[in-house]
Amino acid sequence: MAEVRLQVIAGGAVPQEPLTTDPWRFHAACVDAFVVSWRARGFSPVTIDNDIGLLERTLTALGRPAWETPQDIDRVIGDLTIQGRKTSTRREYVQIFKCFHRFLQARKAAEIEAAFSVRLVCPIDEFNASRHVGDDSPAVLPPPTPEQVGEFFDFMKQRIATARKYGPAARDHAMFRTLYHAGLRSEEASLLDKPGLHLSRGPFGKLHVRFGEGAHTSGPRPRWVPMLDGLDLVLRWFLEDVRPKFPDSPVLFADESGGSRHRGTIRNRLRYLMELEGRPTADRFSPHALRRACATQNYEHGGDLVAIQQLLGHWTVSSTMRYVRPSATFIEDAYQRAVASTLAELSGKDTTA
Repeated sequence: MAEVRLQVIAGGAVPQEPLTTDPWRFHAACVDAFVVSWRARGFSPVTIDNDIGLLERTLTALGRPAWETPQDIDRVIGDLTIQGRKTSTRREYVQIFKCFHRFLQARKAAEIEAAFSVRLVCPIDEFNASRHVGDDSPAVLPPPTPEQVGEFFDFMKQRIATARKYGPAARDHAMFRTLYHAGLRSEEASLLDKPGLHLSRGPFGKLHVRFGEGAHTSGPRPRWVPMLDGLDLVLRWFLEDVRPKFPDSPVLFADESGGSRHRGTIRNRLRYLMELEGRPTADRFSPHALRRACATQNYEHGGDLVAIQQLLGHWTVSSTMRYVRPSATFIEDAYQRAVASTLAELSGKDTTA
């Protein structure tokens, strides 16, 4: 029998020699590669400039490469708090740093370990990460009521007729209607593409949310979201009459260059529109509040919690319950519906007797 020998084949998965001894030069190259990856995802130059500027300020405040000690990110966040920065601002700093660190883990971990003997572990954890619902936590503020949301969309309809540019005004109306009726996150809406609209799928049509947020860094979790409450009609109108006014690209709610809009841009746009509407500060809401309003409205209309969980793309029903904030008259309304239903059934029986 022939002798079997094992042979070691040199591979390139882990560099055998350090690529550089200068951590700052390598760090700058990582930031450049991160920017290239954002361009590849289709974000607009304005969005990239804004977020990279935020990342650079975070890295400057750290004072050392991003792969080193977690105590420094605690210090940076603490300094932002001392400076009086709002929770939403601190969250943006944390999120952009976390996104960059995930990029390093996915693309540069082997090189960093070979060059600097550091195994990457993200320093953002439960003790320093901002709560993802932030300033408008369900525990603090209720979601906007159907009346408040209706007033906002009435204003948006009037604005379409009078705006200097029809396309952006109509796009904003369709996009915020999608956030409200489909319960999408801002980033999910920004990454929707035209092939993801299936108007003939199911009784209402469905959105294929291909980049749904995953839990525990599990990566994107796609899901199908039905177009409820007439959203199918809104999106059909948008595709036929509005989207052709923007540059041709796969992006659904494109900016004026045809690229994706960042979640921060969407949030700022909603704030601007409510200021333009003249809405009192106390009645203003965020894109995330529209998502919570979607959950609450579906629950109050008798929606099953598991169905709402699937709609929102939550990992657990307990997460969904944090989004549901029934109105002050929820119990009375439910009682009246039950009584009316019982009386209708009894009346029907008497009629047929």
